[in-house]
Amino acid sequence: MVTADGHSAPAAVQVRQTAMRSHRCGDPRLADAGETVTVCGWVAHRRQHGQSLQFIDLRDYSGVIQCVVDGTVDVRSEYVLKITGLVTERPEGTVNEALATGQVELRDCKVEVLSVAKPPPFPLDDRADNVDESTRLTFRYLDLRRERMQRNLRIRSTVLAAIRTALSPLGFVEVETPLLMPSTPEGAREFIVPSRQFPGSFYALPQSPQLFKQLLMVGGADRYFQFARCLRDEDLRADRQYEFTQLDLEMSFVDQQDVLDVITSAVLAATEAITGGPVPPVETMTWQHAMDRYGVDKPDLRFGMELVELTEVFAGSGFKAFAGVGAVKGIRVPGGSASHNRKALDTLTDTAKKLGAKGLVWMRVGAAGALESPVAKFLSEAELAGIVEKTEAREGDLLLLVADEWTTACEVLGQLRNSLGRPPAGEGGFRFVWVVDFPQFVGIDKETGRPKPGHHPFTRPHPDDLDKLETEPLQVRSRAYDLVLNGWELGSGSIRIHEPELQQRIFDLIGISREEADRRFGFFLTPFGYGAPPHGGFAFGIDRLVASLAGEENIREVIAFPKTQSGLDPLTGAPTRVDERQLKELGVRVVAAVPPA
Repeated sequence: MVTADGHSAPAAVQVRQTAMRSHRCGDPRLADAGETVTVCGWVAHRRQHGQSLQFIDLRDYSGVIQCVVDGTVDVRSEYVLKITGLVTERPEGTVNEALATGQVELRDCKVEVLSVAKPPPFPLDDRADNVDESTRLTFRYLDLRRERMQRNLRIRSTVLAAIRTALSPLGFVEVETPLLMPSTPEGAREFIVPSRQFPGSFYALPQSPQLFKQLLMVGGADRYFQFARCLRDEDLRADRQYEFTQLDLEMSFVDQQDVLDVITSAVLAATEAITGGPVPPVETMTWQHAMDRYGVDKPDLRFGMELVELTEVFAGSGFKAFAGVGAVKGIRVPGGSASHNRKALDTLTDTAKKLGAKGLVWMRVGAAGALESPVAKFLSEAELAGIVEKTEAREGDLLLLVADEWTTACEVLGQLRNSLGRPPAGEGGFRFVWVVDFPQFVGIDKETGRPKPGHHPFTRPHPDDLDKLETEPLQVRSRAYDLVLNGWELGSGSIRIHEPELQQRIFDLIGISREEADRRFGFFLTPFGYGAPPHGGFAFGIDRLVASLAGEENIREVIAFPKTQSGLDPLTGAPTRVDERQLKELGVRVVAAVPPA
């Protein structure tokens, strides 16, 4: 098994021994007592005991070792030292259980200063978690020395190694696709690169290797993967950066379940490499089920509070707010009555309205299932009893109900469910779920009157729904699927369209003529006329997977050199102005310059 420090046990012995050191700082154990070792690292702490004794805690990525130095050595925090000493059992009462090396220390130490250091701008321990993020990123090379950051980097490395190990025996070939490609602006906003040799023409940086990996299938590669660097000029947030890494994969002569099985084996191998034990099986549910029960297409299965269908309870109701609507749904917040006073309930109601609901009905559950609510007087005894029965309400619970169109009722309660019950990252284990059978189209474009694709236009419709394409497009399911972990969408994929005739049917539906398709996608579509295999694939975000496994809420904590949420890089100062000579050479003129904030 690969451990969280990125090495198997034999490999750790090999990497720690170099010309300068015999052990890493975190290696010595009680079994090494009596052995003389040499360690190298940074001074984490230094304590002077009178004139004759000094304690130095030396740190590298593997851990910390206490070194007892006779006399005084002029060293300070973050100095880089080489220390040779005798591994000795610590005296009784001085064992440090918080350290893996806490039963031993180095004595009779010889100290060599390899590098001096200025005082760091913030403490390089857990206290740095409270330091302003821009300061941490400005001095990222110091921030990376911390145990938390070293752990995250090695978790990331372990995940990548485990995925490669899982895919290699399955016949996959690792191929690198271009970073400079033509613009395909129908997706997310792109980063554009001007061409020096062809002034006025531009490359785009890849949002994903989608087109190239499908061409690899046409080329007979059969099974492809890469850890692809992708770039999207979108607003940043906790789970999004301009540049990110995804596992990109494509397979020929497969159906949907084949792809799901391969990705499942890869992510479970990566997760077990970190946890060291088995992970709950990956569940599968349809998009319809996810929306009906969780109110989102990326459900967090670590907690309950599932949406309950109450529409039938109010069939023929005399309460106008519940009569004649598309759906009535509710959630039960266990023990929520005591923790939600009237002000908190008003805040929930305002939140529901901001999310698009006409309103929110709340009910406190009292003894014997009695419901306290401003609307209780408008409901019949049968309706009140039906609410209690359907929600399985208990005394002290809080019920939240939304009556609206089905989509709105689901989405509003789904957001409330997450905000009220979702555990923090790192708690509740790891719950993977496949969401399948997404809609092929997600509505009608008001300007064109044509259906809008729910995925990219090369996604294959469900074979059972092909006869509805032109007549009931919004009822057509797709062969698209998402992998979700603890409420985070890790990635998505689909079975692709490989027949030119079916592809043109989709283009016709969304308003792309043959001429426009040839102009925009000709380099991609032409090869399909030379014999394309049935194929499908998937891509998921490595940053999101690693953040979840590391118990981090923000992917910036598992990326070595990320941008801030505003898109700036405090370490390098990017983005920066470019010299006028360079712009002239590229045939580019800046017409409006706004300095970064």
